[in-house]
Amino acid sequence: MRQLIGTAIAVSLLVPASTLAQSGEITRTGFGKPDLNGVWDFRSLTPLERPEEYGNREFLTEEEARSLEQGAVEQNEAADLAPAQRTEAGGSIGAYNRFWMDYGTQVVENRRTSLIVDPPNGRRPPRTEQGMTRYGVGGSFGAAPLEGPEDLSYFDRCLGNAGLPIYPLPYNNNVQVFQTEDHVVMVAEMINATRIIPITDRPHGSLKQAFGDSRGHWEGDTLVVETTNFSWWLQLVQGSPESHLVERFTRVGDNIEYEYTLTDETIWTAPWTAVQTLRPNPLPIFENACHEGNYAAEHMLHGARLDEMQAAKDQ
Repeated sequence: MRQLIGTAIAVSLLVPASTLAQSGEITRTGFGKPDLNGVWDFRSLTPLERPEEYGNREFLTEEEARSLEQGAVEQNEAADLAPAQRTEAGGSIGAYNRFWMDYGTQVVENRRTSLIVDPPNGRRPPRTEQGMTRYGVGGSFGAAPLEGPEDLSYFDRCLGNAGLPIYPLPYNNNVQVFQTEDHVVMVAEMINATRIIPITDRPHGSLKQAFGDSRGHWEGDTLVVETTNFSWWLQLVQGSPESHLVERFTRVGDNIEYEYTLTDETIWTAPWTAVQTLRPNPLPIFENACHEGNYAAEHMLHGARLDEMQAAKDQ
């Protein structure tokens, strides 16, 4: 953790002072590129896939959007005011209750009914045969046998490549960007995962990494990041080590329009694309300690052994 913070601080010292663009309304760096520095909030009430109730409708009306946002505000206020929400799990001990969640209070800027923009139906394409069997619900959120730590999910073990791609979660929806002329560093608040992206035309290497091998380049005022050579699965959007991810960061006023396309022929029958809004956050990102010492993994395995002992007695 301290190494990550040290890296982030070292990079931040290299960030040139930002200057206002001579033309247009976006802020630019001292070397002329759109300024992506800072903490960006990617919470969103907009779901990844279009709910069936909207059919083929691409956009919410302004009234619908305001109603959803007001409802979220009222839910948050109710959770803040109810002392029981801080101590009771509401009948579930498998996850946090509403008080600890932070889904945000805004839909995406253009009021789309889904983050996915392609396919046009706002939903991910059909899975391949392998894709239909590879992703089950396991670990602490499933009923699969827990023989050893390998049976626990990456997130049960406080691992995972959160922040790749940037994707709304129940909490810790912030990413801090440090930008120089030849590198961009992104530190996701969830698990404090760090990506170092060179801005270069150098070809991709062959070394597989948890966050893949990234290369960035500018297309006009859009930063394009291409990532391949993953060493493990993309848990959040369900991709494999064969995934090919292309991200596009475009400053639009005070915000960043963030678009990503995932291509993975082992999981999905076609590529799919999502777009969301990153909004500036004046607050810093915070440490994500997960469960320190990973005691929860030990306890979950111990619980599984107790279940087995009880089942043997009941026979």
